[in-house]
Amino acid sequence: MAKRALITGITGQDGSYLAEHLLDLGYQVWGVLRRDSDPATSRIAHLVDDLSFTRAEFDDSASLVAAVERARPDEIYNLAGTSYVPTTWQHAELTTEVNGMGVLRVLEAIRVVCGLDESAAGSGDIRFYQASSSEMFGKVAETPQHETTIFHPRSPYGVAKTYGHYITRNYRESFGMYAVSGILFNHESPRRGTGFVTRKITLAAANIKLGHQDELHLGNLDAQRDWGYAGDYVKAMHLMLQQPIPTDYVIGTGTMHSVQETARIAFEAVDLDWRDHVVVDPDLIRPAEVETLCANPTKAHTELGWKPTLSFEELIQTMAESDLRRLTAG
Repeated sequence: MAKRALITGITGQDGSYLAEHLLDLGYQVWGVLRRDSDPATSRIAHLVDDLSFTRAEFDDSASLVAAVERARPDEIYNLAGTSYVPTTWQHAELTTEVNGMGVLRVLEAIRVVCGLDESAAGSGDIRFYQASSSEMFGKVAETPQHETTIFHPRSPYGVAKTYGHYITRNYRESFGMYAVSGILFNHESPRRGTGFVTRKITLAAANIKLGHQDELHLGNLDAQRDWGYAGDYVKAMHLMLQQPIPTDYVIGTGTMHSVQETARIAFEAVDLDWRDHVVVDPDLIRPAEVETLCANPTKAHTELGWKPTLSFEELIQTMAESDLRRLTAG
C-alpha cells in the first residue's frame, strides 16, 4: 500500500518540488490549502490531477486536526509559513503566529490524532518534518554552522523559526513523537518568489536584457549566503523521515557566495555586465544584517547519504535563463 504524505505549504517553492519528488516515489500526496490558496494557478498547477487537498488555517487548531484525520498521512511535512525575511519586520506578529505557533498547532494535531501523551511509548503513526532555517543562527557564533551551533536569530522570522525548532524537539522528547527539523540553508530555483534576492536578480537581468527596465536596486552586496538548489533539498527532507532514529540535520552546500557574485553570474548568463545596471540602495539593508551563513552538512552526508547535485553557478545560470525564456515567450 502506498505511503501517504501531507504537505503544508504545498503551493510554495519547496512544496512543489517535494510533491513532485514524493509522487515519483509512489506516494499518495495531500496538500493543505489555506482559504485563499488556488492550486490551479500556483507552482503545482501541473500536478493538481495527481494530488489530493484539504483546507486548514494555522490559527485554527480544529481545522488542522480535521486535516490530519482526513488525510491519514504516514508523514507530514510542515513547509508553510511566511518566508521572506525582510518583510517580517513589518509583519512581526503574523510571522510569529504562523512560523511559531503554527508549528505548535500542527504538532498538537498529530498528538491528538495519534492519542499521544507523556506516558505514551513510541511515535504513533505519523512522522513529522519541520522546516527550520539557517536564519536561526543569525549572528553566528562559529563558521561553518552545524547541528549544535548556538542560535542567535536577528529577525522576527529567525526568532519564530527558532521557536518552531525547539517545540518540535520538545514534542519528540516529551511524547516520543517521530519529529525532526531540517535546518535548511538558502535554497533557490526558477520557482523562487520574486521578492527573494536571487530571483530578484535573475528576473531583473532578464528584464534589462529585453529592455523592460534599466536598473536593479540591491542592498548589501557583500552579504554572503550558502545557496543551493531547492530540488536537491526536498530530497533531504524525505530522507530525514526514513531514518530509524529521529534527529535534526543541517542541509547546505558548505560554500558561501555574495550577493555581488550572484549578480555577476546572472547578468553574464544574459550577456550583460552587472556593474552597468546594479545600484546600491541603503533602504534595502536590513535593520540587523546577517552577514555570513555557511553550513557544515557533514552529518547529512554521512547519515543520509545526501549531497547537492547542482553547483551555485549552474543554479543562478539556470534561473536567469529560465526567466529570460519565460519573458521572451510572453
